[in-house]
Amino acid sequence: MQDLSLETFLFAFALTLFAGLSTSIGAVLAFFSKSKNYTILSIGMGFSAGVMIYVSFMEILNKSKDSFTELYSSEITGESLTLLCFFAGIALSAFIDKMIPEDVNPHETRSNSELLELKPEAENFVLRNSKLKRTGIFTALAIGIHNFPEGFATFVSALESPSIGITIAFAIAIHNIPEGMAVSLPIYHATGNKKSAFWYATLSGLAEPIGALVGFFLLFPFMGEATLGITFAMVAGIMIYISFDELLPAARVYGNAHTTIGGITLGMLVMAISLIGFKLV
Repeated sequence: MQDLSLETFLFAFALTLFAGLSTSIGAVLAFFSKSKNYTILSIGMGFSAGVMIYVSFMEILNKSKDSFTELYSSEITGESLTLLCFFAGIALSAFIDKMIPEDVNPHETRSNSELLELKPEAENFVLRNSKLKRTGIFTALAIGIHNFPEGFATFVSALESPSIGITIAFAIAIHNIPEGMAVSLPIYHATGNKKSAFWYATLSGLAEPIGALVGFFLLFPFMGEATLGITFAMVAGIMIYISFDELLPAARVYGNAHTTIGGITLGMLVMAISLIGFKLV
């Protein structure tokens, strides 16, 4: 890893904080949510997936392979260890998902019709207030758990490459917006308290910069080629899991096949151009 300066550290942390706090944007949007067209959200989530998939396979995995290859002076060993850590990252994300109940798991996509059931005019709404509030609180906890590795992924990527870090931060931010809605909608409609719903959503997003700092300070004393190789490959695995388990299904639910593939293509194009631009600088 390049020499770490305070400026680089603060820049990476600021990007991670921005990505995490985008749950607050989702919280605010939830206050005005009605039956509407979710096309923009679908394109945005497809875009986020396109960015993560492209940068994972085209850049981050290569960085992991380079680190392992330099350490062991063997390309076969480097590639093998990269693949092992990559699938370990996927397995870690799957394990976290498995430990969280399905009804509060932020990776379980909610359709427009399901969101409408949370409206005050919904039948038997009063009887469901307690359950709705519980769902919102537990969803906030679930999102907080998911955001720990996401925050570390954003932070490490920004430390190694500002251009990659910026793009990943925006991709994570887009995918955090509906998660903020998932927290604030049930709490807001159960209590009628916008402030409470907003802060629950915001706190769930703060797990992202906290995860970045915890991961960084735990690993920094051991930072070397082996640590970098493991970290980058696992980060790629985490982002691929997020893309295929959450973002792409959600993009399909909120839009259709065309909005989803359009967003994916646009995300990959933007990521490709940004990587080329960074190398030309």
